Amino acid sequence: MHGREGRLEDVGTLDSRQFVIGIRKLADALSYGTDRSPFLGAGIEYVQSRLYQPGDPIKSIDWRVTGRTGRFFVKEYEAPRSMAVHLVIDTSASMTVGSTPRTKYATALFVAGGLALAALDRVSPVGVLGAGERVLRIRPSLSSRRVLQWLLELRAFRFDERTTLAERLREFVPSVAERALFVVLSDLHDETALDVIKLAGQRHDVVVLQLQDPAELGLRGTGFFRAREAETGREFTTHGRARWTDPDRARAELKRAGVDHMVLRTDEAFVPKLRHLFRARVTVGRGAR
Repeated sequence: MHGREGRLEDVGTLDSRQFVIGIRKLADALSYGTDRSPFLGAGIEYVQSRLYQPGDPIKSIDWRVTGRTGRFFVKEYEAPRSMAVHLVIDTSASMTVGSTPRTKYATALFVAGGLALAALDRVSPVGVLGAGERVLRIRPSLSSRRVLQWLLELRAFRFDERTTLAERLREFVPSVAERALFVVLSDLHDETALDVIKLAGQRHDVVVLQLQDPAELGLRGTGFFRAREAETGREFTTHGRARWTDPDRARAELKRAGVDHMVLRTDEAFVPKLRHLFRARVTVGRGAR
């Protein structure tokens, strides 16, 4: 790839038609077996707890009330409702370079497309927020044509774009009045982003998909070394335990804040992991907080 502009490609040559077919297949894979259960952008709100009746599902038992009263109670929820899905895509330079044929950016965009179409299948409006220097803020829409348009436009990227993940979330999240699902796709190279994500998790459902190149694994526990920042070309001294290279630390911090976190490596299959994550959200009734 040459020049300062490039075309995003998945494994091999991927034209627009192949890209659309690919994300459609991913959407079908993510949706398979979920029926109309809360999955992506579907929320359920807790209403009350009542006494258990024969035939009630065991997983609906309210263990807190049951333990306090000594009698079995179950939780009741409102019917599933549509919830807007905001895809926050890190478009910075560190996402576009890597050691594998499929970069972090390529993976993020492909996953974002699959999640977007899966959400639209459930009549949940989808919006997108860019976390780079270019201004990209698409309001939630139910138009699959509009969603595909910005997905295809995002296939173009720059090699000198800095990350603005924390800045964009800090500006945008307070403007979203109703509870929504935020899916953050980033390598978390913005050291201040975790705190902002945790704050967002207090008002909204938040899922963080941290993209990782296998070459980054070699930096963990390596001591101090000099490096060059992809976005600016600035040289700096860091060490292998820097927070942006440690998904375990990110996972622990986000888990304490009630935020789901998953690492997606560019050299591994990610569809089974995504299915497991979002099916688990269905099982435990995420969104009913």
